[in-house]
Amino acid sequence: MNKLFIGLMSGTSLDGMDAVLVDFGEISLDVMIVGHSYIPFKDTFKKNLLELHSPYKNELEDSLLLGNKLSHIAYQAIETLLKDAGCTSKNIRAIGFHGQTVRHQPQKGFTLQIGNPALLAELSHIDVIADFRSRDVAAGGEGAPLVPAFHQEIFSHPTLHRAIVNIGGIANITILNPKTSVLGFDSGPGNLLLDHWCKTHRHQTFDANGAWARGGKLIETLLMAFFKDAFFKKTSPKSTGRDHFNAAWLNKHLQKSYSVQDIQRTLLELSALSIAKAIDTHDANIAEIYLCGGGALNDFLVERLKILRPQIKIELTDALGIRTQLVEATAFAWLAKQMLFSKPGNIPHTTGAEGLRILGALYPA
Repeated sequence: MNKLFIGLMSGTSLDGMDAVLVDFGEISLDVMIVGHSYIPFKDTFKKNLLELHSPYKNELEDSLLLGNKLSHIAYQAIETLLKDAGCTSKNIRAIGFHGQTVRHQPQKGFTLQIGNPALLAELSHIDVIADFRSRDVAAGGEGAPLVPAFHQEIFSHPTLHRAIVNIGGIANITILNPKTSVLGFDSGPGNLLLDHWCKTHRHQTFDANGAWARGGKLIETLLMAFFKDAFFKKTSPKSTGRDHFNAAWLNKHLQKSYSVQDIQRTLLELSALSIAKAIDTHDANIAEIYLCGGGALNDFLVERLKILRPQIKIELTDALGIRTQLVEATAFAWLAKQMLFSKPGNIPHTTGAEGLRILGALYPA
């Protein structure tokens, strides 16, 4: 059986589609990234995806049309990936296609990722595994985060307490304690609110290196108001998304007297401090933190984390062998492999599911 899998990921930040070509060897730690491609989303497509997060008259048809478009973007990323790697579809065992989350309401019994895996299988001539989250939700879980099982297999240390922190639109944390079971949960906003505020007031998709936030002043009263939200008081299992943390959530906390740059500074502190507090709550003995996701490239955000927790070694996942922005896509290639080998992809006490479950649905080429 071919060992090459493709992982596709487009996250909460809505920046674009990552595709990775992964060679899984004979042992769990034997993971080699063979290639990577990235297709940025156009502004109109981003806008249309954002609109799907709130109900409107024609949302059902739009979600299907946008799902088809997402699959074409995924295929474009796959074509580029295979061409650069000198491979063909015949070399690939399967594609792990996460799709784009537009609604996440596990308390109501559903989570929705749009995308058309049947169309992607037709276009690519490769088996596609998709719909990874719904089985966990059906089993009473949050359906998220799903990456802790992958983090456990790839990034665990036999003696050191580690945390893997993915700072995407939402930040999620995996606690790898060698003496206890792995924990995983969302800690709150990562880049989501930062990017929204920067786009609104600077007309830039993100605050490069946190430079704009660095020039602002922390609004302590605003930060305290943010942390009164009940989500920050919850412990694992917990997950969140744009359904909760969004422009409306932010606006209800703001006063006209606040400087827009000071708000950006305070939002960055919210991301950094919510991560630090969540780690302390779940494991006070963490010795190392490894960062991945787009927020890991925000110099000021990383600097704040290091200042908030100076006793902890903080590095990027590059130091563990997987580039910062490729971890999540690699995880979904791994989840596809788990499904094909009839192995579970969730961690029940992390998501809250009733037990181990094989995640994903197969769309044969």
